[in-house]
Amino acid sequence: MNAHASLPSFAHGGVDTHAHVFEQGLPLTGDRRYAPAYDATLDDYLPLLNAHGMTHAVLVQPSFLGTDNRYLLQALSADTERLRGVAVVAPDISANELDDLHRHCVTGVRLNLIEQPLPDLRARPWTSLLDHVARLDWHVELHRNAADLAPLIEQLLERGVRVVVDHFGRPDPALGTQDQGFKALLGYGKTRRVWVKLSGAYRCTAPDSAFVADATRQLIEQFGPDRLMWGSDWPHTQYEAVTSYGDTLSTLLDAGLDSTALGAILRTTARSFYGFDVESVANASATTAAVQRATY
Repeated sequence: MNAHASLPSFAHGGVDTHAHVFEQGLPLTGDRRYAPAYDATLDDYLPLLNAHGMTHAVLVQPSFLGTDNRYLLQALSADTERLRGVAVVAPDISANELDDLHRHCVTGVRLNLIEQPLPDLRARPWTSLLDHVARLDWHVELHRNAADLAPLIEQLLERGVRVVVDHFGRPDPALGTQDQGFKALLGYGKTRRVWVKLSGAYRCTAPDSAFVADATRQLIEQFGPDRLMWGSDWPHTQYEAVTSYGDTLSTLLDAGLDSTALGAILRTTARSFYGFDVESVANASATTAAVQRATY
């Protein structure tokens, strides 16, 4: 049976907003927390997109590659209509270098601050970087434990940039939606300048908990589905043995959402946010049919 046969028809043509590609042997950053001992290439990833009805994707620079975005740009160049990128950059990067990333389909920068000192985003050179991000109409993707999110989000919003929060906000797995940091995150829904990725649930929940359904319901209530996006977090680094691409999608599909919310989270919100061309219903249906023929 084809893997995306269970995907609702209104969600076909979906967007996976969070995946990583890399190979062994690439230069690694010195302060890395971890580096996988396997390859996860675009050639490995694209068949998964096809099999699960996803027509577009966002590739996020892995933390262990640091600010060397060359492999990311190489992957993006393979299909500039289907792919967008989120880079990791030094705060003192030049405007010309950012413009070059923009020309290569990069749409934002990621601050992966897990186990890192918290930066003062009100100080230079961060303010200069954030002003350039705003100029390019990019976003800042924020990855940090929920307890520390609020001041970071405040500083980013002050500079006029859009904010994307990774992995449900990374609440403490022992606390789930009772984490005070998660509760604080909910308050930013009213700004309409913050988006949240429903991704990497296995990084912030105990096994077999009701976290995904509970957290997703609360996020929809406070942000609306037009500020929520799904991501597979492929290849699920450090969790490869406990989940799969299909599992991450099923987790959302099993959360009991109505068709409007699910269609927004899987498809329309991300297509608008990342600047993918909006297809007509007829074109989307034709794409889905072609994918089905190619993957049977």
